[in-house]
Amino acid sequence: MSAFLQWRKFVFFDKEAVKDPVDNGKNFVLPAGISACDSGRGHIVLGDMDGKIWLMTRSLQLTSFQAYKLRVTHIYQLKQHSILVSVGQDEQGINPLVKVWNLDKKDSGNPLCTRIFPAIPGNKPTEVSCLSVHENLNFMAIGFTDGSVVLTKGDITRDRHSKTLTLHEGTSPVTGLAFRQVAKVTNLFVATLEKVYCYTLSIKEYPKIELDTHGCALHCSSLADPSQDSQFIVAGDECVYLYQPDERGPCFAFDGHKLLAHWHRGYLFLLIRDTKSPNKSAFGSRESSPSEKQLLTIYDLDNKFIAYSASLDDVIDVVAEWGSFYILTRDGKMFVLQEKDTQTKLEMLFKKNLFVMAINLAKSQHLDSDGLSEIFRQYGDHLYLKGDHDGAIQQYIRTIGKLEPSYVIRKFLDAQRIHNLTAYLQALHRQSLANADHTTLLLNCYTKLKDSSKLEEFIKSSESEVHFDVEIAIKVLRQAGYHSHAVFLAEKHMHHEWYLKIQLEDLKNYQEGLRYIGRLPFEQAECTMKHYGKTLMHNVPEGTTLLLKGLCTNYQPSGEKDSEERRRVNKANSEEFIPIFTNNRRELKAFLEHMIEVDPRSPQGVYDTLLELRLQDWAHEQDLERKKVLQGEALSLLRSDNTVFDKALVLCQMHNFKEGVLYLYEKGKLYQQIMHYHMQNEEYGKVVEACKRYGDQESCLWEQALGYFARKEEDCKAYISEVLHHIDQNNLMPPLLVVQTLAHNSTATLSVIKDYLISKLQRESQQIEDDERKIRQYREDTANLRSEIQELKTSAKIFQKTKCNMCNSPLELPSVHFLCNHSFHQHCFESYAESEAECPTCTPENRKVMDMLRAQDQKRDLHDHFNRQLRSSNDGFSVVADYFGRGVFNKLTLVTDLPGNKSVGSLEGNLQRDLLIHTKRHS
Repeated sequence: MSAFLQWRKFVFFDKEAVKDPVDNGKNFVLPAGISACDSGRGHIVLGDMDGKIWLMTRSLQLTSFQAYKLRVTHIYQLKQHSILVSVGQDEQGINPLVKVWNLDKKDSGNPLCTRIFPAIPGNKPTEVSCLSVHENLNFMAIGFTDGSVVLTKGDITRDRHSKTLTLHEGTSPVTGLAFRQVAKVTNLFVATLEKVYCYTLSIKEYPKIELDTHGCALHCSSLADPSQDSQFIVAGDECVYLYQPDERGPCFAFDGHKLLAHWHRGYLFLLIRDTKSPNKSAFGSRESSPSEKQLLTIYDLDNKFIAYSASLDDVIDVVAEWGSFYILTRDGKMFVLQEKDTQTKLEMLFKKNLFVMAINLAKSQHLDSDGLSEIFRQYGDHLYLKGDHDGAIQQYIRTIGKLEPSYVIRKFLDAQRIHNLTAYLQALHRQSLANADHTTLLLNCYTKLKDSSKLEEFIKSSESEVHFDVEIAIKVLRQAGYHSHAVFLAEKHMHHEWYLKIQLEDLKNYQEGLRYIGRLPFEQAECTMKHYGKTLMHNVPEGTTLLLKGLCTNYQPSGEKDSEERRRVNKANSEEFIPIFTNNRRELKAFLEHMIEVDPRSPQGVYDTLLELRLQDWAHEQDLERKKVLQGEALSLLRSDNTVFDKALVLCQMHNFKEGVLYLYEKGKLYQQIMHYHMQNEEYGKVVEACKRYGDQESCLWEQALGYFARKEEDCKAYISEVLHHIDQNNLMPPLLVVQTLAHNSTATLSVIKDYLISKLQRESQQIEDDERKIRQYREDTANLRSEIQELKTSAKIFQKTKCNMCNSPLELPSVHFLCNHSFHQHCFESYAESEAECPTCTPENRKVMDMLRAQDQKRDLHDHFNRQLRSSNDGFSVVADYFGRGVFNKLTLVTDLPGNKSVGSLEGNLQRDLLIHTKRHS
C-alpha cells in the first residue's frame, strides 16, 4: 500500500476555461441538463434530460439529434468504431431502452439507429446503473440497480445476430462494468457497492471469481491501459484497488469520498468530495448540491507523484479527447487541462533536484537515450557536488555511450576517489567503448589499489566478454610488475611476441619460453627463434638445439593432433640459424651433422661451417688416432661435393690441412698448384710423383720440376736424372734449353746429363739415318715414276682388262679406260665419276697426295719467311709472339697421313726446336 501523503505534488497541467470560438472573450457554455457524457472518434458526446444527444467537434461546434422522447441516462462511445450506445427513456415509468447508433451513417440527417431493445433483466423492470461495450462489438454488458448484469453476445449492432442473457444476479446495485481483452482471453469485471467479481467470457461456462468483498460507488471504477497490465481500478473511500482477473493487485491509500474515477493515458483521475462538504449516500454520490466543492486529483501511479490537483465546483465528468482532458461542470462551463511537455516537466523536477523522479518520468514518457543521458549527467553532477561520489559514479555510468568519458574521468582522478574511477572504467570496458588510454588507466587503478582479485577477474574474462585492447593491457601489467597476469593474458589471447618477451626478458623462464615456441605455428616459431635464438642457446643449449633440428627438418607444432599445419611439410633454412650458435661449438656441430644426415641437400653454408668446425677440431687434436679419425671426417665432407670450392680451399689453407688442400687442387685440376705446394714444402719425391701423375694433362710440369731442382743447391742428382729421363722419353724440351736450365746448378755436373745427351744424340743420329733412307727411297720412287711417265708418253698402252672396276661385271662396249689400268662401263663411269679427266678409283688417293704437297709448300714458304723475319728483327720475342697470336704454330691436321710419312712432323718439331733455341739465344 502506497501512502498518499508521501507523494509529491506538481503542476504538470495547465487549466484554462474553454472560450467560445464565436464570441471571443466569453466562456463556452454547454447545453443545459447534461445527464451523461463520453468521448471518442473525434467527438465529445453529451446526453441531456430532454432526450437529445449532442456531438461536439474539436472546433466546439455542437450538433444534436433527438435520441429519446424523455431523457438520456447513459452513453458509451466506442474508441475503435463510430458506434455509439445509449440508454434512455421514451415513456414514463421504468422502461429503459438501449439504442445503438452508427455515427458514420445518416438517416434523415441524423445518425442511423441500427438497433433498439429494452434493457430489462428478467421480467421485473429496473433502472440501468452502468453500461460497457467491448471494442470488438461482440459483447455488451448492462448493469442494473437490482444487482443484475445482462450480457449481450454477438453482433451488438443487429438483433438477429446476437443473444441476451442474465450473466450476474445479486442484491447490491451494480456500479461499474469493464471488459478486458488480453490475447484471446476476454474478461468482464463487475463492481457493486459491496463486492468485485470477474467473469471469463472466453470460456463457455463463463466462470466467475469473487475478487473482493468491498465495492465502490457509481462511476468510481475504470479499466487501466496496458501500462498497468489492463487492471480493473476500484476507487473506495479509503483506498484505490487494482485487480487482475484472478486476484487483487496493488492498492493505494488515497483517502476521501470518491465521486469519480477515470483512467486516461497513463493517469488516474480521481474526483473527491471536499472534506468540508456534507456526506452523501454512496450510490447517489454524483447528485451534489450547487454549492458543493470537489477536488480533482491526477495521479501518476508508475512514478508515484501527483501530476495535478485543483478544487472545482460541481463536476459532471472528465473526458479525454484531442490530446487534452476536458472537465465538464453543471454550471455549463468546460475547462481544458493541457499537459505540459516533457522537457518542461523535467526542468521543474531539476529545479527541485528530483532527479530520480525525472529519470522515471523520462522513461515513462519514452524519452530518447540522449535525453535520458543528459538527466543522468545532471543527477551525477548534483550528487558529486553533494559529496556522494558513489552515487554520482553510478549515474555517470548510465551516461556511457553518450557522455564523453573524459568529463567523468577528470572529476575522479583524485587518489581518494580511485575506486569510483575504477567502477566507471570497468563499466566503460563492459560496453566495449574503452580505448587504449582507458584500459591503461583502469589497469593502473587496479595496481594502485593492489586489487588482485579484480585484476584477475578483468583479465580472465571469457573471449566474448573481452572489451579492452589486450596488447595495451599486457604492456601496462608488464610495466607495473604483474608479470604472471601479463603472461596469462598474452597466452590466452595468443599474443606470442608479448608472451615470450615477458617470459624470456623479465621472468627469465627460458624452459617455458622454449616449450611455448614449440607449440607455435611454423612461421611464428621460425621468426621467434631468429629473434630469441641466441638467448635460448646461451641458457638452454640442448633444448634449443633440439627445437632447431625439428624446425629445419619437418616441423610439427606440439599439442596439435591433426590439422592442416601437421599435414604440410614445414622446413626452415638451416643456414639462417647458424649465427645463433655463437660460443656453442658443440651444439652447432651436432646441429650441422644432424642436418646433413637427414637432408643431404642442405645449403652449402651448412657444409662450409661444419667443415670449418671439423678442421678446427682436427687442428687442435693432440691424439694421433683421434686426429686421423677427424682427418677422415673432414675429407669425407670435402668429397661430398656440397662445399663451396673457394671457401673450402681457404679453410684448408688456414688450418694447414694438407690432404684437403691437395684434394681440392686435384679436384679443381690445379696441377701446377699441387707442384708448387710440394715445392714449398720441399717434398722432392712428391714433386716427381706429381709430375708422373699429372704430366700427361700438363707437360710443362716436367719443365717446372727441372727448373725447380736446378735451382736447388742440394744434391738432387737422382731427381734431376729421373726428370731428364721423362723429358727425353717424351721429347719435352730441346737439349740446349735443358743444358741452359741446369747450368745454374753447381751440383749438377756433366755426369748428370751425360746419359741424357748421349741418348739425345743417338736419337738424333738415328733420325738422320731414317731421313736419309727415306730420301733415297723417295729418289728411287721419283726415278721410277719419271720412267713410267716417259714410257706412257712414248709407248702405246694396251688395255687388257676384261671386267669393270666399278661393278666387277664383264666389260662391254662402250667402255672407258685409264692409264692407271682401271676400266669401266661407260654408264658406270658416268654414274660415279666426279670429273671426266680423273679415274673414280684413284681420285681419293690423288687428292690426299695433292693436299700433302700443298701443305708442305705452304709450310716451307712460312718457315723461310719466319726465319728471315726473325733474323732481321731486333726483338725476336715479339716476332714469335706475333706468330703465336695468329695461330701459325697450331698443329696442322691432314685428312690422312701417308704411311711412314714423318717428315711433316719432323719439320714442325725442328721448327719448334729452332724457335726455342733462337729465342733462348736472343734472350
